Formats: sequence, structure tokens, C-alpha cells
Amino acid sequence: MGILEVKDVNKRFGGLQALGNVNLSVQENTVHAIIGPNGAGKSTLLNCLIGKLIPDTGSVMFDGQSVLGRLPYEINQMGISRVFQTPEIFGELNVMENMMISCFAKRDGAFRMQAMADMYREKEVVEKAEKMLEDMAMIDKRHDHTASMSRGDKRRLEIAMCLSQEPRLLLLDEPTAGMARADTNNTIDLLKQIKEDRDITIAIIEHDMHVVFSLAERITVLAQGTPLVEDTPDKIKGHPKVQEAYLGEAA
Repeated sequence: MGILEVKDVNKRFGGLQALGNVNLSVQENTVHAIIGPNGAGKSTLLNCLIGKLIPDTGSVMFDGQSVLGRLPYEINQMGISRVFQTPEIFGELNVMENMMISCFAKRDGAFRMQAMADMYREKEVVEKAEKMLEDMAMIDKRHDHTASMSRGDKRRLEIAMCLSQEPRLLLLDEPTAGMARADTNNTIDLLKQIKEDRDITIAIIEHDMHVVFSLAERITVLAQGTPLVEDTPDKIKGHPKVQEAYLGEAA
């Protein structure tokens, strides 16, 4: 049994069947990619994984506990962190202040703003924030305002903020979307390093096959809301059902 188990999940929006009998098992300490053409149901499935959407039928279990109907901070306390397509950071604050808020939230159990002057007096929070930035090779950017940062650096900071929550499962929703190739490659290297250094499971939704095949140990292919194939990257590449889903015809 995997750390994340999706069983017989169905979800409709009016007359649209967004997910149909989806079963998915993500094994602990692996990188599992979920891919598929536009409209395949990837985002709907991801929103079910974090409790944002409740399936019409079926279950979503993380480490034996249901995620369905839970509030975001409860999902976070369970050990699940999510990186969104558009980096979600506080643009009016600098890198260090963003990192401190995340570290403070981990200790206090929920994201909430506190006077920054008070937060700087929290030695434990400051030290943890500095350590996270050092680990992510961002300590030299700690005074940079995030509004002027590149998309790649914003993504790196957001991932660092997620990791400060000490998650067991990191969900990545197209983390390289809108990036230049250099930033994409840097993000791939970062995620490889995170996987090597930490006891963590990563699930990624991504359109960029360069990213998927550089990172994934297991891949699930969705089409029209239904899993077509789940296998290793080598077997996925030439699978006729995958080629049909992407190209409209089997090779």
C-alpha cells in the first residue's frame, strides 16, 4: 500500500465526467508523475488530493487517513504541502520575511501574519529561516524583494517555504510552467537534490516531458478523466495508449 491511495474516485461537473473510476497508489519516498493531455482531469485529481474538491464517490487516503473535507491547514498538519502553478508568496515582503512566516507557521500550526518586528525577535524562527535559505542556496538573496525576482527564484523560494513545513508528501502542480529552459533545468536539479537529501515523497503534475522523464520513477497517464497506464518511464515512452492519448493515434 502506498502513502497516498486513491480508490474508485469519480467526479462530475454537471454533465461532464471529470474523473472516472480513478485508482492511484503513490509509493513512499518515490517521485510519481501524473501526466495527460489538456482536459485529462489532472487538476481535478490534484484538487481531490488536497481536499479542495470532494469526489462524488471514492476515497483519498494519506497514510491511512482521509483527506476529504479537510481544511488547508489540516492538510498541512497531516504532512502534505502543495506548490501551485503560479508561485504563492508574499510579493510585498523580502525573501527572508517570506521564509520566516513559513517557519513561524510550522511552529504555530497555521499561516497567520504577525508583526515582522516581533517575528525577528523569535530566535528559533530566524535561525530556521536562515538554515532553509542556506540549504536552498538562497541566503545571498535574503534581502531581495520577491516582486522583482525571476520566476525560477520565486519557485525555489516557494519550494523552500513548503519544505520548512517538514512535509512527507510534496505535491507539485506544473512547477516549471512559464519558465525559461535554464530555470527549468535548475528546478529539476533542485528537486533531484531534495529527493536525495530528504525523506520525502513527491507527486508532480507536469506537461513538460523533459521534466517528467528527468524526475519520475513512476508515471500515471490520464485521458478523459481515466487512468490509461501506470508504469516506469522507460515503458511509458513507447506505450501505444500513451501515444494515442497525446498524438491521436497509436504508433
